Amino acid sequence: MPVPVPQPVPADAWPEAYPRGYAVVDVETTGLARDDRIVSAAVYRLDAQGNVEDHWYSPVNPLRDPGPVWIHGLTSDVLAGAPLFPEIADALAERLDGRVLVAHNAVFDWSMIAREYARADRTAPVRQRLCTIALAKELRLPLPNHKLESLAAHYGVVQRQAHHALDDARVLAEAFRPSLHLAAGAGVRLPLLGCQPLTEWSDAPRANGHQRSYRPGSWRPNRRRPACPFPNPGRYEPGKRLVQGMRVAFSGDTSVDRELLEDRAFDAGLHIATSVSRLTSLLVTNDPGSGTSKADRARAFGTPVVDEAAFMQLLQDVAPAPSSE
Repeated sequence: MPVPVPQPVPADAWPEAYPRGYAVVDVETTGLARDDRIVSAAVYRLDAQGNVEDHWYSPVNPLRDPGPVWIHGLTSDVLAGAPLFPEIADALAERLDGRVLVAHNAVFDWSMIAREYARADRTAPVRQRLCTIALAKELRLPLPNHKLESLAAHYGVVQRQAHHALDDARVLAEAFRPSLHLAAGAGVRLPLLGCQPLTEWSDAPRANGHQRSYRPGSWRPNRRRPACPFPNPGRYEPGKRLVQGMRVAFSGDTSVDRELLEDRAFDAGLHIATSVSRLTSLLVTNDPGSGTSKADRARAFGTPVVDEAAFMQLLQDVAPAPSSE
């Protein structure tokens, strides 16, 4: 049942340190890897207090297989006449410029946008981002999981077309405003993170040599993956990099589709473990206290645990497997 929407904080009581404007963003993509591409993008511009100023949407021709059509619904035929990313770069930049980028699992949306600009020999005009998952945790919202639909339901926001960039951005904008006012009223410091411009990008084959192919239409690809070619280097050490060959297990709900998250980990050279044992390098869960068998075994074995947002950040820089020579 939706909770009562927080009372708006008057302008004269608004925290001076809060940003002056926000760009609520959603992008749909061909996948989660460094060489994946954006297939659609949407932005809702909000003022300092979270009121909607305008919105914008565009499909994007990725010049490749559109990936998980069963999620975003954009087929090759639909995207054939869509603009290329360089053709929408100015329009998108205009809506991002001078604002904090807000997204659900913001490290993902920011990384995809930054790489598209790098491919176009441009720099995205974003200096800070705010993840609504991190904000929900900061506010201790009683959510059953960290999916956008749960945050929307918490505030009574109705989703009309899940995984359509424009509707996801609308839903997030409507859910972000009461969260923003709740934070302002309580004097909560917003979980803002810096966005460093990217100077590199990749269209190279995946790290382990496996190139995933998505079939057109609405059928899911075969989920059987080849064995991870790298030996297990041991447990993840907090504060350090993931290393190819590490055994990673997932537990509970994730904001990114689980299969895509596992694909991204596999493409980075990690072993996807279906259970937790003494050999497991890392458990990824948004609710370590959930009491699931994997979480319980991780505690028993002392297996390191990180949440989804931290894992997505770690995936940006996975260390190569140690040389056997």
